[in-house]
Amino acid sequence: MTTITQYAKDQPAGFTNRIEKVAIVGASGQMGRQFTKALLATGKHQVTVITRPESEAVFPNGVTTIRVDYSGDDLADLVTALRGQEVLLVTLNVRAPPGTVSKFIRAANEAAVKYILPNWFGQDPTNKDLIDGMGFGTMRDGVFAALAEANIKYFFLGCNFWYEFSLAGGMDRYGFDIPNRKYTVVDSGDVKVNTTTWPQCGRAVAALLSLKELPDDADDETPTLAQFTNKPVYVSSFFLSQNDMFESLKRVTGTTDADWTVTHDVSKERWQGALEKVQTGDMRAFGRLMYTRGWFPNGGSDLQNTVGLANDILSLPVEDLDEATKEAVRMAMNNEVPY
Repeated sequence: MTTITQYAKDQPAGFTNRIEKVAIVGASGQMGRQFTKALLATGKHQVTVITRPESEAVFPNGVTTIRVDYSGDDLADLVTALRGQEVLLVTLNVRAPPGTVSKFIRAANEAAVKYILPNWFGQDPTNKDLIDGMGFGTMRDGVFAALAEANIKYFFLGCNFWYEFSLAGGMDRYGFDIPNRKYTVVDSGDVKVNTTTWPQCGRAVAALLSLKELPDDADDETPTLAQFTNKPVYVSSFFLSQNDMFESLKRVTGTTDADWTVTHDVSKERWQGALEKVQTGDMRAFGRLMYTRGWFPNGGSDLQNTVGLANDILSLPVEDLDEATKEAVRMAMNNEVPY
């Protein structure tokens, strides 16, 4: 399909060429909180939180809260709540009931919302082998099918796994049990992957929605939201191997190799074993399945050398690895990893 470039100079009277009104579903969750905080920090956006009537979540000052029961098939109240919004950020738990994201896509489309982030902030959704191997193929296909039926623009956040969450989350994630000082090396531990902190994800979306929507004219080469429409925007905090993470952990904790119990595993065998467990209904192996697939050599987790990052375009800061590792250690030692 041929894309026709639009320019701000050709838009109807009243077009502002900036995104002002942003609605968020799931604003009390990990990613929703980051998006809300970062958007408010820009001072450029009116943020509306869409939440369930029974929710007891407390939201930051400066947001508008609309309570909507979106559990059923009737979308009328949800459509009403979304009218006038320019962007909808859907940030639901991956365990949300099937069809929930598609429901928000349909409602946003009916409410004439311009853009939607359809609950995708992780691995590259355009890499079919990677997503299928991580067990997210059905979810991705459902999102793409709903988007294909709607007349709404969209973007995905291609950030890969979250750094502090994954480092603190145990052996099945990045391979570390921080409280008990255990480390499982997958293959040689030298495969590098892009990984992103929660705050960097929030800054990325806020920066994206703070760009001009369209170029002013054919001579305007400044970044715009339009250039990221209907595809992922790829961002990252660090490009690391497991061994790089281990070195940071030792620096932060003041430990040496001798203080850690180190074991080894083979990526393809580890992944296959997890897959077999998931296929028999043991979903406890799902984390091992998706994280191990991310460690496959040339497996699609190197974003910066394949698809390229938007960090510079979005003016994202260069983060301190050991500071992020300190946060992971704090989370692990205080049992604050959310799931």
